[in-house]
Amino acid sequence: MVTETTYTKGGEFLLREFTPHEIFTPEDFTETHRMIAKTTEDFVNGEVMPHVHEIDEMKHELNVALLRKAGELGLNAIDIPEEYGGLGLDKTSSMIVAEKIGPTGAWAVSHGAHAGIGTLPIVYFGTPEQKAKYLPKFATAELISSYSLSEPGSGSDALSAKTTARLTEDGKYYILNGTKMWLSNAGFADVYITFAQVDGDKFTAFIIEKGYPGVSTAAEEKKMGIKGSSTRQLLLDNARVPVENVVGEIGKGHLVAFNILNIGRFKLGAFAVGASKHVITEAVKYADQRKQFGKKLHEFPLIKHKIAEMAIRTFVGESMVYRTAGMIDALVGSVDTSAPNASKMILKSIEEYAAECGMLKVYCSEILDYVVDEGVQILGGYGYSEEYPMARAYRDARINRIFEGTNEINRLLASGMVLKRATKGELNLFGYAKQLFDELMTPSFDANGEGGLLADEKKLVTNAKKITVLMLGAAAQKYMMAIQDEQEVLAAITDMMMETYAMESVMLRVLKRVEKQGEAASQTYLDLVKVFVNDAIGRVANHATNVLAAIAEGDALRTQLAALRRLTKHTPTNTFVLRRSISDNVVEMGGYKL
Repeated sequence: MVTETTYTKGGEFLLREFTPHEIFTPEDFTETHRMIAKTTEDFVNGEVMPHVHEIDEMKHELNVALLRKAGELGLNAIDIPEEYGGLGLDKTSSMIVAEKIGPTGAWAVSHGAHAGIGTLPIVYFGTPEQKAKYLPKFATAELISSYSLSEPGSGSDALSAKTTARLTEDGKYYILNGTKMWLSNAGFADVYITFAQVDGDKFTAFIIEKGYPGVSTAAEEKKMGIKGSSTRQLLLDNARVPVENVVGEIGKGHLVAFNILNIGRFKLGAFAVGASKHVITEAVKYADQRKQFGKKLHEFPLIKHKIAEMAIRTFVGESMVYRTAGMIDALVGSVDTSAPNASKMILKSIEEYAAECGMLKVYCSEILDYVVDEGVQILGGYGYSEEYPMARAYRDARINRIFEGTNEINRLLASGMVLKRATKGELNLFGYAKQLFDELMTPSFDANGEGGLLADEKKLVTNAKKITVLMLGAAAQKYMMAIQDEQEVLAAITDMMMETYAMESVMLRVLKRVEKQGEAASQTYLDLVKVFVNDAIGRVANHATNVLAAIAEGDALRTQLAALRRLTKHTPTNTFVLRRSISDNVVEMGGYKL
C-alpha cells in the first residue's frame, strides 16, 4: 500500500511535494477490498434500498433485522479485533463499507451509530472484560449500541456536560443524573455509550445498559431528514451503573470523545461520497429519459454543467478519502497488534491525521449538499416529489454538516490543529513560512520549471501550498495566542487547506492512473483535474485575499496582494467545453462509474 519511507505527518501535505506513488487511491484496492465493496453493495441494493421508505416510516424492527443481516455478512465487524469475533481489517475496508452504505440515508446512520461510534469506544478504550462481554454481540448485532456526547445545553461545547456521576458508598456503582441528547438508535439500542462528570468535574465515559434502574428514553425526535433513524434523549434518574462499566480512565473521557469523533468524521466523508455517487446516477437516469423541446435533458449545456460538476466534486472527495485512509493504514500497519498498548498506538496513528479527518468531514458533506441540490434541480418538479428519490436524499444530506462536530467547529479545529502542531515543533510550518516570506520579493518566487503532463496544474498546486503556508504564518504572527478568537481567519485558512489537499489528491490520483492505463484512456480524468484546479485556485485566491485584508493594510497589504496575484496567475482553462465532455462520459456510463 504505502511504504514506510512515505510516512508523512498530519498537515505535512502543505510543506512538501508528493509523487503519485506516495498516495493510496481506489485504483489500488486489493482483492479483499473489492470483495468487501461488492458484498456491501449487493447487500445495500438487495436488502436495504428496496425498503428505504419503510425505514423512514420508523419501522424499527426492520432497522434491527437489517443490522443483524449486516452482522451475518461481517459488515458490523470490520473494526472489531478477531479475538472478539470481528474481522480486524484496515481502515480502508472500513471506509469502503461506509461509502457503500452511504446511499441508504437513515439506515446508514443506524449502522454508523452501532458499528462505528457505538462500538469503537470499547474497541479502543475498553477493558478485556468489556471487550469480551460486548464486542462479539456487537459484531452480530445481538446487542445494538448507541452513542451520545451532547446535552440540551451543551451543543458543540461537549465538555461542559452537566450530567453527574457519584460513586456509591459501597464503591460498586455510579449514580448518574442528567439528560443526554441525540442518541441515534436509542429506540431499539441495548447499550448506550455516554459521558458524565464524576464528582462534578471529571469528564468520564460509561457503558449503560437498557435495563439498568433509572435509565429510560424520551419520545422520538421529529426530524427534518434521516427520519427512519431512531433519535431520542437518554434520561438518567439516579441510574445505577456498575463501576466496571467505566470506559477508559476517570476524568479522561475527553480522550474517548475526541478520538471517536476523529474516526466518525473520517467515516462521514466516506458516507457522503457514497451518497453523492448514488444521487448522480439517479440524476443521470432521469436526464437520459426526460425530453424537453425535442431533446434529452442531458443534451442541454447547463444540465451538462451540473452533471459534470457533480461528478468532478465527488471524484475529488473520493480521492481525498482514500488518500487519507492510506496514510492512516500505513501508520496503523506499523503497530504490533499483540502489544498491550496496541489500541493506544492505533489511536495515535489516527489522531496524527485529525486535521485531515476534520477536512474530509467538512469538504465531503458540502460536496454532498451540492450534489443533492443539483439532483433536485435536474429533476425539476419531480425532484420535489416524495415519489422520486431526490427528496429523501436532499433531506437526509443536511444533517452531515452538523454531525460529528459542526462544519464551523471543524473549520476552526483543522487550521488551529496545524498551528498547534507547528507551535509544538511537530511541523516545520513556521520555518517554511519564514523562508517563503524571505523569498517573497524575489523574481523567482513563483517559478516552477517542471514540465510534462498537467504541468500548469502542478505549478498551481505548489503555489496553493505556498499561499496557505504564508497565510498560516502571517495569521500566527499577527494574532499570536489570540488567533483562536479570529474565527473568520481560521475558517478561511481551513478552506484554503481543504482546496489544496483536494487539488493535490485528485491530481496525484489521475497521474497515477495515467501511468497504469495511459494518457488516451485517462483523458476524462485529465480533463476533470484541469477543471477542478482551474476553479479551486480561484477559491484559494479569494480566501487568501480576505485573510490578507484582515491582517495587513497600506503598503504591506498591497505588496502581499501583488505576490498573491503572481502565485495564482495562470491561463484560464475553457471549463465549459471540458465539462461538456465529462458529462457526456458520465451519461454514456449510465451514472457515476468513474
